[in-house]
Amino acid sequence: MPVKNIKTYILLFLTATIWGGAFVAGKIATTTLHPVSVAFFRFFGASLILFPLLYWKEPNRPTPTRKDWIVLALLGLTGVFLYNIFFFIATKYAPIVKSSLVIAVNAPLITLLSAIFLKERLNGRSIFGMLLAVFGAVYIITNGHPSVLIEIGVAPIDLVLAGACLSWSTYSVIGKVAMKTYSPLAATTYATGFGTLFLAPFALYYTSFTSVQMSGWDVWLSVLYVAVVVSAISFVWWYNGIQKVGASTASVFINVMPISATVMGTIFFNEHLTITHIVGAAFVFSGILFNIYSKQEKVMFPLIKKGANI
Repeated sequence: MPVKNIKTYILLFLTATIWGGAFVAGKIATTTLHPVSVAFFRFFGASLILFPLLYWKEPNRPTPTRKDWIVLALLGLTGVFLYNIFFFIATKYAPIVKSSLVIAVNAPLITLLSAIFLKERLNGRSIFGMLLAVFGAVYIITNGHPSVLIEIGVAPIDLVLAGACLSWSTYSVIGKVAMKTYSPLAATTYATGFGTLFLAPFALYYTSFTSVQMSGWDVWLSVLYVAVVVSAISFVWWYNGIQKVGASTASVFINVMPISATVMGTIFFNEHLTITHIVGAAFVFSGILFNIYSKQEKVMFPLIKKGANI
């Protein structure tokens, strides 16, 4: 059975793989720069690329109305500013297992919000596929011991983690609304621009001349990676995926991030690849394939039925 939107699925997979590599780049960049500074330089650099590209690729794009500006500003507020602030606070004060769970929780939350606000239709098989992928991600994050989540318990920092999940999920859902009028490139560009403006005051406070001067080529190369590849390129792919296959299906691919982060950690930090990672990856990929198959079946069934009548 041919797979519809195969190019979109490949780009979503590459997006999640790239985002997994961002953990490695972020670890290098924050050796001398404050995390908020890294976030600002990341999106400021992405803006320098995206805005000229938008003006070149879409000279006749629609002019935003006042209502549109509010929607686009919300994209920058949720997906760039709030998500980064919440996530960096979480990585500093929360156990690494909990902060990593932001990745796994995003998928079902996006699916839920998409069903409520975007009226995206779900079926039992796609939900089962999503749960398989989420379990695989959790299995990797907890090193094969999901019960550790119960042992950690609930703490005030969990509110920050919830904020990170909610802000990214809201960003993904609002993006589908914005793309009724704007292309994935335009939505990403405006969101990045607004997010950079929101981050600027905090970056001025946390960035010192000494930290910039102390940063070597490896730090700035890491910043360049998260600016160009992670933000400018993969954010456009993410919104393209949401536009083509829906936010709920796109969100399943987020679970590839722990796999990518593990592989990158093995390459750059000599971390060990274990059977736990392999088992978790098997669950993730099974869940993604199960989800894709459930979508294809809905497309193919009417065709088969129509053929039977000929």
